[in-house]
Amino acid sequence: MNVTFADIESAAARLQGQANRTPVFTSRSADELVGARLFFKCENFQRVGAFKFRGAFNALSQFSPAQRRAGVLTWSSGNHAQAIALAGRLLDIPRTIVMPQDAPAVKLTATRAYGAEVVLYDKHATTRETLGRELAAQRGMTIIPPYDHPHIVAGQGTAAMELIEEVESLDALVAPLGGGGLLSGCAVATRHLLPQAKVYGAEPALADDGARSFRSGRIETVSNPQTVADGARTPSLGELTFALIRQHVTDVVTVTEESILRAMLFLWERMKLVVEPTGALGLAALMQGALKLPGQRVGIVVSGGNVDLAAMKNWV
Repeated sequence: MNVTFADIESAAARLQGQANRTPVFTSRSADELVGARLFFKCENFQRVGAFKFRGAFNALSQFSPAQRRAGVLTWSSGNHAQAIALAGRLLDIPRTIVMPQDAPAVKLTATRAYGAEVVLYDKHATTRETLGRELAAQRGMTIIPPYDHPHIVAGQGTAAMELIEEVESLDALVAPLGGGGLLSGCAVATRHLLPQAKVYGAEPALADDGARSFRSGRIETVSNPQTVADGARTPSLGELTFALIRQHVTDVVTVTEESILRAMLFLWERMKLVVEPTGALGLAALMQGALKLPGQRVGIVVSGGNVDLAAMKNWV
């Protein structure tokens, strides 16, 4: 498997008129805080409130008639679940989503509201992949995983393509890292359009499997990391995303829970952007000093805005 810029261009054509072309925000306060010129690609304004809609619609729109009749199955803690649920509704494809019992309530409610069947599981008793594959085999459904799929990666890469089309030049791009679909897709797009630009992944220190994998050269794992950035609680990178990250990404850095929340609150209070913790990872890397890019033009992908407000009392 591989993903090229041509795949990202094809995904952009499929997404035309379906996905939002999300805005790019700037902030003098943010620039002064980190000493760089920042451009925020605000995927919190994407359909379902996250970049995940890009990959989901790109993948489902390529189903054969037989696949469309049988339906799609996936597993997700939230944003990919919502994305598959909405994309499937738009394309009239039955969809079943395997979600953990402790998934954020706001994401669980939204997934059901988009008309998907939700199957809850106890992550201490089984894995979502095991349960998902069993159900898919029983029902004849096609599995579209959250990140390790070429159509998913290509769709996510359209976020960086749009950002670069708008701002034209960047010295660096920073994207959150969970399973790697967003980072790898954005890295492919950035390397094609701006070959000299550097691409960085930002990951919670409590879920540092991506950073460890990047350095060791093999896929490392993490078990149920208790980070506030629920979009980065993936157990590992995928085979495809790991290969693309190793090929196209400059470095992967980690940030503390305190830095994630500080960056999230800055985006809320100073830029009036409702961003979930995972969406603040890129800014957190710069505010913490894990990345130092003085004087550079830096694109930051804000991955989503689906905040579990009920959980905030435990954060601040």
